[in-house]
Amino acid sequence: MRRTTPVILNLIIINVLVWLAQQSINFFNVTEWGALHYYSSPQFKPHQIITHMFMHDTVSIMHIMFNMFTLWIFGSMLENYLGSKRFLIFYLICGLGAGILTQFTIPYSADSFAKSAEGLQAAMRLNLDTAAISSIYKAQYSMIGASGAIMGVMVAFAYLFPNTELFIMFIPVPVKAKYVIPVYVLIDLFGGIYQVPGDNIGHFTHLGGALVGFLLIYYWNKNNRKTFY
Repeated sequence: MRRTTPVILNLIIINVLVWLAQQSINFFNVTEWGALHYYSSPQFKPHQIITHMFMHDTVSIMHIMFNMFTLWIFGSMLENYLGSKRFLIFYLICGLGAGILTQFTIPYSADSFAKSAEGLQAAMRLNLDTAAISSIYKAQYSMIGASGAIMGVMVAFAYLFPNTELFIMFIPVPVKAKYVIPVYVLIDLFGGIYQVPGDNIGHFTHLGGALVGFLLIYYWNKNNRKTFY
């Protein structure tokens, strides 16, 4: 157990308060207002590039619990290393980058869905072609969660503290961060390219956060590189 750093503590508090607002405010759809939509959708608003990273699934508490626990585990040590101000900048840039890069991947996800068994069934049921199904997908797309920013934090942690040993569920021995985090990245890469029916995880958002996090921490730390071995 380690002392919770100030930015991490405040980020957790903000995320929990927003999650409670999503569930308790009835006269206004907080989730729909803050979720990130495709830029060509009539539901898209510029503020969603920021607000999406402070919202979570209201059906299950596991989404926000897992994200906040992961943020606390990796973010506290990273904030101590970077300093609170620089860490906050890093976190927000990762979240913004993840949201922006997600916009470029939505057409791919829409086309993949339209050509999937689920998409083809929808096309037959609605008497539409795959192009129309793809357009509907893009118009209805929405994404919430802090996972993109947190993935950037995880990648930065693995870069700065590669030999830190982590205990992973169902693995009886500790595994170094430089092996664990890349596996998560590869899982997201596989999940994004080979989309599984019913999978509502934003794999490309995770990859966007990971890419931005790596590039930013590499740039900041290029004159003070840690050995990877």
